[in-house]
Amino acid sequence: MTEASRTPRTRLPTDAEIRALHARHAPTEEAFALVHTHCEIVCAIALRLARSAGLDVDVELVRAGSLLHDVGVYRLYDDRGRLDHAGYVRHGILGHELLRAEGLPESLGRFCSHHTGVGITREDVVRQGLPLPPGDYLAESAEEKLVMFADKFHSKTDPPRFLTAGSYAAHVRRYGDDKAELFAAMCATFGVPDLRPLAAEYGHEIV
Repeated sequence: MTEASRTPRTRLPTDAEIRALHARHAPTEEAFALVHTHCEIVCAIALRLARSAGLDVDVELVRAGSLLHDVGVYRLYDDRGRLDHAGYVRHGILGHELLRAEGLPESLGRFCSHHTGVGITREDVVRQGLPLPPGDYLAESAEEKLVMFADKFHSKTDPPRFLTAGSYAAHVRRYGDDKAELFAAMCATFGVPDLRPLAAEYGHEIV
């Protein structure tokens, strides 16, 4: 059993409650559709990986964490519905703050602030001059790592699309060979998802 599985927890929100939270905070219907759909897809990928790999994870925590991990994106929209792409790296900590304000447990907030890329270190923050408080934003539990990994296979681009392991590996290598090695290690641990059923269901291209 994982640490998260052994630790008593408060009740996790249902899918309907999470959808309502998204709807309350989404500045536009378009933003809701983009972010909530992405979270649904990440949830589906994470749960399929958990089943296919026989992972010892708390699947309910994975479900809720997946569905909430990107809620901070809503706080990056301005009054005219434009997304702050330059400050996008902040969406994780903004999501953590949002869930804290909603009274949800820290275990869920961490899915927001600790899923970006393959993890952001204090050194990354300082070296790259990222607009984040200096610190380590790394997935620690098996549940956090699984959600972070599943997130790499779908992008909220215009139009949204699925990414193969090779596509994401090429992308993350731009940030250093160490990041590419971390992603390769996650592929070995969790396996690579078959994206074709989801691509057909959602009508998003695989690149």
